[in-house]
Amino acid sequence: MAFARRNEEEIITKETKIWECISEDCKGWIRDNFKSSEIPRCPLCQSEMEENVKVLQVVENHSKSSY
Repeated sequence: MAFARRNEEEIITKETKIWECISEDCKGWIRDNFKSSEIPRCPLCQSEMEENVKVLQVVENHSKSSY
């Protein structure tokens, strides 16, 4: 029985602007390029969110509209 070696694609990461929930009881966050309004509300608890940065895998949002 032969085992094929998988072609592992390199995971590309970069500093990404995100929005984090300010509620201490919630761990919600969303990428800036996936937000639905200029200043988003938390999709989990509806609290306010603040801008921050995380190192994340690169994901493109092809349906993004300009704000």
